[in-house]
Amino acid sequence: MEKSKSPEESRKLLDKITFDLTRSIVKRDELTNLWYFLLIMFAAVGLWGWFIQIRDGLGVTGMRDYVSWGMYIANFVFFVAVSLVGFLLSSALHLLKIGWAKPISRVAEQVAIAGVALAGLIIVMDMGRPDRLLNVFIHGRFASPIIWDVTVVTTYLTISVLLFYIPLIPDLALLRDRGTADIPKWKMKVYKMLALGWKGNAEQYKIIYHAMRVLMLLIMPVGLSIHTVTSWLFAATLRSGWDTTILGPYFVAGAFVAGAAAVVMVMYAYRQRYGLKEYFEDLHFDYMGKLLVFVSLVYLYFNINEFLVPAYKMKTAEGIHLSNLFTGSFSLMFWMTQIFGLIVPIILMLIKYFRKPLPLTIISVFVLVASWVKRYIIVIPTLEHPFLPVQNVPDYFKHYSPTSIEVMITLFSFMAALLIITVLAKMFPVITIWEYAEDKGIEKEIISEPKN
Repeated sequence: MEKSKSPEESRKLLDKITFDLTRSIVKRDELTNLWYFLLIMFAAVGLWGWFIQIRDGLGVTGMRDYVSWGMYIANFVFFVAVSLVGFLLSSALHLLKIGWAKPISRVAEQVAIAGVALAGLIIVMDMGRPDRLLNVFIHGRFASPIIWDVTVVTTYLTISVLLFYIPLIPDLALLRDRGTADIPKWKMKVYKMLALGWKGNAEQYKIIYHAMRVLMLLIMPVGLSIHTVTSWLFAATLRSGWDTTILGPYFVAGAFVAGAAAVVMVMYAYRQRYGLKEYFEDLHFDYMGKLLVFVSLVYLYFNINEFLVPAYKMKTAEGIHLSNLFTGSFSLMFWMTQIFGLIVPIILMLIKYFRKPLPLTIISVFVLVASWVKRYIIVIPTLEHPFLPVQNVPDYFKHYSPTSIEVMITLFSFMAALLIITVLAKMFPVITIWEYAEDKGIEKEIISEPKN
């Protein structure tokens, strides 16, 4: 934290910070309209595909009795993975008092909310009869891992929304009292309502700090649970490729990689689009690159452990599965994911130049795409494993391939996630104004006072 400034200096600096960090709220041009149009159009195409699926049944997908999960569950695992970054950046690093992570925490929560919301929605889209969703809650059995997953997903979403909203309250009050004429009146009314009569006194700040700390402590076990329980859905099934005790930490490590890459991409988009180079500094990208290297190394270790141990023994079922991944029909996808989504990014990010904003963002794109492909090859090859003799007859057994309906719904899920992030950025500051101002030496009393 910088030294305290004089009241006049503090007010001028606060005006500048508020102006800069509300740029995402007030900026509206043709590019913004085009972005909204593209997101809504592609999301609408995906919803049309879902309507066709509801009308005609799951037969319009490539899923059958052998491969009964397909691309939808790969999407689900991917979005759950991305959502875990909220736990990592806005809670773990915050509790460790790592200052550089503060400006990034709201971006991480935006990504987390979008990820976990779409994870839940994808499961509904995977159901042949979504009208029976309530039966999961009414007639669910605790012995079913599905109930565990539903419980942790809804709990994680609730805590993520609260962790996004509670630190936002002082900002909403600040915008209510100091908002410029560029902010639409309807948004000002929303801010006034959501600010809950915030006055900015010491007692209120104490409540905010206490609530944030409680939520940060709560979200850590829930965050670990959400991806651990997701891995148990696989590991509790007696199938080659899933039948391993390390699948829980393997999933968690992979989730940190995917989430960190997603946050880097969103940070870069905000930095360029809203002119926030002074706030998302090169320093932040450098630290995010180092963090991505660390979690990628942990994930690489689990990848080696995951494949080396069964490959050394090559038991019959495991041997067939690994041969399919290493040299069979999924080998190109598998090795491209390992090399260009993990090994090469680690090597490049060890060099300082590649931890600069643009190179790191390009690397993050490869990492995030590889993360999705990785989830696909976790799900599909295992389900295609030939346990029955008939599955070895090529003309009789049809292998899985996604249909256009599955591609449309997958497209919807990504567009909907981007739409959630975009709406949150257009509604609220992408960096916590009051925390940033406080770090710059501005007293809370100055932050909370109405503008004359």
